[in-house]
Amino acid sequence: MVGSTNVTSAERPRLRSAAAASGAFLLLLTIALVVVAVLSLMLGPAHLSLSELFLGLTGQSETAAIILREIRLPRLILSLSIGGMLGLAGAAVQGLSRNPLAEPAVLGTPQAAALGAVLMIYSGLADAFSLALPLAAIVGALLAMLATLLVVRRVGGVISLLLIGLMIGSLAAAAISLILSLSSNPYAVTEIVFWLMGSFTDRSMWHVVLSLPFIIVGAAALFWCGPAYKALTLGEETATSLGFDIWRVSLITSAGIALGVGAGTAVSGAIGFVGLLAPHMVRPFVRSDAQAVLLPSALAGAILTTAADVLVKLIPATSEIRVGALMAVIGAPCFLYLVIARPYRLDDRA
Repeated sequence: MVGSTNVTSAERPRLRSAAAASGAFLLLLTIALVVVAVLSLMLGPAHLSLSELFLGLTGQSETAAIILREIRLPRLILSLSIGGMLGLAGAAVQGLSRNPLAEPAVLGTPQAAALGAVLMIYSGLADAFSLALPLAAIVGALLAMLATLLVVRRVGGVISLLLIGLMIGSLAAAAISLILSLSSNPYAVTEIVFWLMGSFTDRSMWHVVLSLPFIIVGAAALFWCGPAYKALTLGEETATSLGFDIWRVSLITSAGIALGVGAGTAVSGAIGFVGLLAPHMVRPFVRSDAQAVLLPSALAGAILTTAADVLVKLIPATSEIRVGALMAVIGAPCFLYLVIARPYRLDDRA
């Protein structure tokens, strides 16, 4: 007993130091998030100064208030919530699978959501009913989740979950390619291609109302599974011995990702690399367990997508560049740099 007390006392300064460092890092992420959020509200075809932004937010300037309410606030809310969900989902999948290369796409959710939306565009229902596209995307994500879990229920294991998810994602991507090949309407093909690139342009509060509740529920589910992800770093058998039901954790994780990422894809289109990049950006600065990385990953994901959305407003072009395309261009070399430069290896456990 004395030895145990001595060890605990010796570790306390190190634990306090690690907690203080994590707290300081979270504060820096929050400050960065506020900065990019303010820039997002200020920048656009009609630039707003800080004073005009304040007057618009307080309702003292009708013109600025209309710009913010109708255009920029919905766009900002979506970029923050969708980016945060993607970053959180990436950290959750990596914690569940104990694979630092995993991301939400390995469960097939974004691809299935995209397929549901593409079907609405191809059939013309998206033009006849404005909510058809996002609703179909959410349904597609949920169906993919149910199909994955029904199959995995028979087989069992986290690896089976990932393999089935990859298969469903590949099938959904192949179906999208087939639809593009079969479409005889060039306008529908163009709309599908642009939608698949991902964007927050021309989004309204309707899109926020439709997606945000699903994103909140999905994020809450993933945070709830945090202790299980931490236990899984010791292996499935150890986590089970500690009282965690791995099947239940896999079910809740899949449901959370299907709801959150599916709803995000429904309104923004496909945005890649956030779920993969965000956890790797923050992991060197937080405690090395899969639970501690969840919140910083969510903040980093929100910063990434919002900063990318700010950047597309600044890049001179005849038409606004799509956020998804920009994230792919930036994300690939950034991830390569992190792999080469970071002080830990890809085969380390999260």
